[in-house]
Formats: sequence, structure tokens, C-alpha cells
Amino acid sequence: DQHGTAIVTAAGLLNAVKVTGKKMGELKIVMSGAGAAGLAIATLLTHMGFGNVILCDRKGAIYEGRDGLNPYKQRVAKITNKDHEAGSLADVLVGADAFLGVSKPGLVTPQMVGTMKDGIVFAMANPTPEIMPDEAKAGGAKVVATGRSDFPNQINNVLVFPGLFKGALSCGAVQITEEMKYAAAKALADMIPEGELSPTNILPSPLNRAAADAVANAVAAEARRSGHARF
Repeated sequence: DQHGTAIVTAAGLLNAVKVTGKKMGELKIVMSGAGAAGLAIATLLTHMGFGNVILCDRKGAIYEGRDGLNPYKQRVAKITNKDHEAGSLADVLVGADAFLGVSKPGLVTPQMVGTMKDGIVFAMANPTPEIMPDEAKAGGAKVVATGRSDFPNQINNVLVFPGLFKGALSCGAVQITEEMKYAAAKALADMIPEGELSPTNILPSPLNRAAADAVANAVAAEARRSGHARF
């Protein structure tokens, strides 16, 4: 479940970067929520080379050496927040390119979004996001997504399943690698032709039947390319 969420988040972010004209590798991405989903997203985005990811929990920004980190947070701290930024969510959100929330309602205000740079806001807490879409846009967000079906750009990990498993099983993959997740994310992102990309159209619908095969084919191809397929 957590890895499915990471994959679909990465897919949406790939297209949000195109819509906003931002550059891969140069993004400052601030995340709220350091549970299973948050840790998986931070790990995948870092692996994919989006830029500097700063993960926040209830105590603020996570960085290597911070007191009170459990082993899972210690592991992600080694690969994120390269400048060891400290402080609250509001503090580290200043100058950020993207906010990704997998936490709880009401943590982000329009004023906080206003401190970002042409912000990409994925407020994925359900059923009430960290900030409502209209408030995020009022704060200056250029692309807004939620986990809900009644707003544009739903971040729903049903887009990843059953395609991920279908692809892995079809070639007898011995494991799911970060590169296979990357391939799945890119396949989902590529389902939206560049000419159709817009601030309200960065992901295919969860009801799009083509998503499963697109993901499956990409995952199987990567498994074979990397030597993780048995047939």
C-alpha cells in the first residue's frame, strides 16, 4: 500500500514538474507525515532524482542526527534533507517547490503556500486534506492534487494495482526494485500526452482500464532489463 502511494505520487509529480516548468534534480520538496507512506514516498522521490526532499513529523524537519528518530526515520534521514534544515513545517516550506502531505487535516495555510515558489501542492490526507484546493490556489499554488475523487488530480494508488503485481508475476520477478517502481510511475505519467497536460490534468483517472496494462508492461520490461525476471 505504501509503495503504491509512492508510485502514484511520483507519477503525478513528474507531470506537475512539466506543467510548472520546474527542473528535475533542482526541486525542494517538503513533506508532512513520516509514517509508512511518507517514508516510502521520500525514498522513491530521492531515488528518482527529483531533488532535495525534506520530511517532517510532529516535531518538525527530520535530519540526520536529530534526537528521537526511530530506525526507519534514521534510515531516510541519511538520504534526505541534505542541508540539515531544522524547524517547523512552516519554516522549511519557505522557498519550496512542492508540498506533499500524508498526514492530517489543516496543517497548511494559504499563507504558508504563499512562501513557496510557484507551489505544487499534493494534500493527500483523507477525507480532509492538509489544505483544501481552493485555499491552496488562493495561496498561489500552480498545481493542486488531493486523495479525493471530487477534486481534479486524484492521487489514488488503485492506479498502481493490479498492474504492478501483474507485471511482476508475468515475468517471474524475484523482487520489486526501486527501478521497477520508477518504471511504473513513468508509465502512469506518460498516459497523459504532453499536449493534454494542464494544472488540472496530471494523472489518468483511477477508472482508466488502460492503466493496469501500462504499469504491468513497464514493470515487466524493467525486471527483465535489470535481471530480476526468471522468464
